[in-house]
Amino acid sequence: MTLLEVLVAVSVFALAGLALLKATTQQAAGIGRLEEKTFAAWIAENQQVRLRLEQTWPETRWVGGETLFAGERWYWRWQGVTTGDSRLRALDVEVRRQKTAPSADGYLRTYVVRQGAGN
Repeated sequence: MTLLEVLVAVSVFALAGLALLKATTQQAAGIGRLEEKTFAAWIAENQQVRLRLEQTWPETRWVGGETLFAGERWYWRWQGVTTGDSRLRALDVEVRRQKTAPSADGYLRTYVVRQGAGN
């Protein structure tokens, strides 16, 4: 085996190692983002459940707040969206990790029926 063959073999192994390292790093970053989106979805679900338990008829303006979850501060907001039926309203909940983030980390929509409205 010549020195040139050894250098080529080492180069091939080095490139393979770098590719493996890059793939592992990307996967680790993806896991962090997945965790963030999961937490945001849980917070949005918690807000929907809270509003349902309180039997809140959703206003058609944004109502917001913040919560501490998994050791982090999260910002949520919700609004009611009118539908073709006055007894039915869509409820949109958005969750952000940064208050001024341009897009939500989590978003859920559900529908709420007005209680006692001619039922």
